[in-house]
Amino acid sequence: MSILKGRVALVTGASRGIGKAIAVMLAEHGVNLAINSSSLENLEIVAQELYHTGVEIFICPANLAEKDAPANIIKDVIAHFGRLDILINNAGIAIPKPLAETTADEWDLHMAVNARAPFLLCKEALTSLKKSDYATIINISSVVGHKGYINQGAYAASKHALMGMTKVLAQEVHNYGIRVHAVSPGGVATDMVMKTRPDLDASALISPAEIAEIVLFLLTHRGASVIDEINIRRASNTPWK
Repeated sequence: MSILKGRVALVTGASRGIGKAIAVMLAEHGVNLAINSSSLENLEIVAQELYHTGVEIFICPANLAEKDAPANIIKDVIAHFGRLDILINNAGIAIPKPLAETTADEWDLHMAVNARAPFLLCKEALTSLKKSDYATIINISSVVGHKGYINQGAYAASKHALMGMTKVLAQEVHNYGIRVHAVSPGGVATDMVMKTRPDLDASALISPAEIAEIVLFLLTHRGASVIDEINIRRASNTPWK
């Protein structure tokens, strides 16, 4: 996988779950990393765990619910590395509630973290990505970005918004050679999923490492074919539903 060695990637939500699995996978393949989450302490733990890989790790903690955070993150990453090749928008929140009980602040928080932050990160990163010969954006969406589930109204709306933005962005940056992908998993064994869907059997959930492997596939298969979106379901779920 030497094709990735020395590249620079920013991974949001990298302190646990899918984001951490992606960070680990990329570091093991020689990618220098900027890792983001709202917890400095957790990011430091991840950086220590990846020390053995020999790649450079830049920690950029920030609360993506804050409007200025995405621009500041991109500014800091470019100042540190001088470049950016890969942007992985993974950070997300989910507050399980019926819509009738969801507050306006909770609705806005979902939109800020799950939709607005990826939009602003993409927007701010474009100048640097246009200079890369490997420019790639991968937005981690969800099956909920296509479907609707009870008690996940605000989350579903934010992921639908992310999918719409992703589809338009892919077309608008196509001529710059920037590849934009969406990965839409079903139930993944993360703290967020277990909080949102405590009824699910944890042993039947997709592992974060499996999602990381799909991200790696997208990054290392850059021939004449392009995958716009990958939908992933749990093996226990009925196909094509």
